[in-house]
Amino acid sequence: MSVGQQLLSSIRADPFHAVATGIFLCAVIHTFLASYFSAIGNRFENRLSKLEDQESKVADKLRFRATFFHFMGEVEVVFGLWVIPLLIALSLFRGVESAMGYMDHVDYREPIFVTAIMIIAASRPILKLAENLLAGMANLGGATPGAWTFSILTGGTILGSLITEPAAMTICALLLGQRLFALAPSQKLKYATLGLLFVNISVGGTLTHFAAPPVVMVASKWGWGLGDMFFTFGWKAVLGISLSTGIYALIFWKEFGMLKERVAMRGDDDRERRIPFSVTCVHVGFMVWMVVMAHHTALVIPGLLFYIAYTMATEPHQNDLSIRSPMLVGFFLAALVVHGGFQRWWIEPVLNHLGEWPLMLGATALTAFNDNAAITYLASLVPDFGAALKYAVLAGAVTGGGLTVIANAPNPAGQALLRRYFGKNGISPLGLFLGAIGPAIIVGLCFMLLRGITTI
Repeated sequence: MSVGQQLLSSIRADPFHAVATGIFLCAVIHTFLASYFSAIGNRFENRLSKLEDQESKVADKLRFRATFFHFMGEVEVVFGLWVIPLLIALSLFRGVESAMGYMDHVDYREPIFVTAIMIIAASRPILKLAENLLAGMANLGGATPGAWTFSILTGGTILGSLITEPAAMTICALLLGQRLFALAPSQKLKYATLGLLFVNISVGGTLTHFAAPPVVMVASKWGWGLGDMFFTFGWKAVLGISLSTGIYALIFWKEFGMLKERVAMRGDDDRERRIPFSVTCVHVGFMVWMVVMAHHTALVIPGLLFYIAYTMATEPHQNDLSIRSPMLVGFFLAALVVHGGFQRWWIEPVLNHLGEWPLMLGATALTAFNDNAAITYLASLVPDFGAALKYAVLAGAVTGGGLTVIANAPNPAGQALLRRYFGKNGISPLGLFLGAIGPAIIVGLCFMLLRGITTI
């Protein structure tokens, strides 16, 4: 049967497939409208600020409407909101017990791990350690904003192959916020940087077989080890990252020169106070624990609780513990996993009917509307998948991982940490896509044009 016939057959066999995908599509559309809802909330806030009587019924209504639309404009809660109609529809089609049974069996290990690793990676000792490691590369360029940005977008993103992509995203986003976004660059540079960051993080985790979610989903089943990943994907990823970041630096060379003049003196207490080596070592130990125990939630959660207790005991060397962003990102990913479980019916037939180049492009396009780990996981279920097709689907999944906020698990973390630099309406999905499409094309060509040089 053709792909269309297979999809129609699946819908006839179970109409809920179409309903679940329709709800998922509504959630995707909602993410593109998030900035519009935020703008409406801002208008209600402006009207509220002009009222003389802040305790009146009119003020209460305006306050409620402003809060409601700001809530609707939070990208991190969008998919969670659309879980509600999904569960209602599932209960109507298959019964309440079936709906509850499905929720009980959803795998929440990745959202929990990402939440925990974000909290630890955002700590002052880990951030300072990463900053010191990247400072060597930045100092070669005079430690200017451009040099720091290049260092973060290359060395920082490749670091994701060791400390996992969510941790690398957290560190890179925080450092970019300090070293670049705080200098108020143009919107064009902001979106170009954000898109490049997302793409580089997505492909930067392919040097190893344990750090990137889309790789983890297939590495064991397809028998890919550390050597396979590095010599088949890793060096091509490094080449693609270097090329796209180099082109980006040339395009914005003039603006980086202007930003150099805006750099202010920052010799505060926080910079002068040294962090004891032992404290940094303990933080690194907590990160190692989280990475090793990533798939054992019963050990991740106690590890996080011990970490929080340790930060309280070493408070002079810590930043204020902030868990809002990590919790929102975890909620986003958990909701995405719930929705993703009902998308297999159409993704698998599409992947199974494509050749090498079409499969790579198809996986890239599908990743823009679904988590790339889900794409590779479903590909691992397809029988008789050849080595060339396996290569193509992973290349496409990691290439498209920066095109949207839902394309790769660490992206919501980056968005949550950097959105405050994009104004009241937050990050535009279209702006992110336009910023990421160029780097995605470059790394995609590196993967596919050099695909003959492979060990798998």
